[in-house]
Order: sequence, then C-alpha cells, then structure tokens
Amino acid sequence: MSEKLSKTEAEWRKELTPEQYQVLREKGTERAFTGCYWDTKTPGVYRCAGCGEPLFSADAKFDSGCGWPSFDRPLVEDKIDEHRDRSFGMLRTEVTCGRCGGHLGHVFPDGPKPTGLRYCINSVSLKLEPEEGNRPGE
Repeated sequence: MSEKLSKTEAEWRKELTPEQYQVLREKGTERAFTGCYWDTKTPGVYRCAGCGEPLFSADAKFDSGCGWPSFDRPLVEDKIDEHRDRSFGMLRTEVTCGRCGGHLGHVFPDGPKPTGLRYCINSVSLKLEPEEGNRPGE
C-alpha cells in the first residue's frame, strides 16, 4: 500500500477545485448524469483526483444506469477504504481513497457477477489516465 498522505485543509483547498474539495474533503455528491465519466468508455486507469493513487481500471467499469461511474471492483483491494455511513437516514458503505482519505462514493451489493458489487463513484473524485493509443491526438 502507498504511504498515507496528510495535508492541511488549507493545502487541499489550494490544490482542488471547489467541486473537488466539496466531494473529496466534505463528502459531497455530484448530481447524477452530470459528471464527466459516468458514460465514458475510454480504456485506462482511474486515479484519485486528490492524490493520483490508481484506484479503478476501465476494465471493471460497467453501465449501472445510476448516473455515476460504476465499477465492480477496485484495481487493488487495499487502495480503497470502507466506512459505515449513516447519513441521510440510510445505512451505506462509504468508500474513500486509501492514501489520502478522499471521499469517492459508496459501494452497494447489487453489482454484476462475479463480485456482485457496485462501486458508485463521483466523477469529480477521479482522473482518467487513458491507455497509450487512446489519448486525444494519438
């Protein structure tokens, strides 16, 4: 696992856009069907927008119809931390970046086989690194 990253809230505010800060640091959620990756099919690796840690592969991405990028598994299990989330009168499992602690979204037990999981992730929490040959201008 990568070394934990620790920054002050002032450092995070300086480095992140207001929307990224609201989601990654304050556990916000972007509106469904508005994020830049909810329907992207580009091959590559999705990294944490806060620290650059590789979190998900495009190979694990699927169309769940929920309006957020959905993955059936993380790239490496220990790159994602899970926490109980009792906000909004619901019991959910929040997922955060294992390196910087940034809020990514939630995981639900209604995904496709073989994992049966759906990692429902905010686009603003991610940065897609396209595979070679799939970058604009290549």
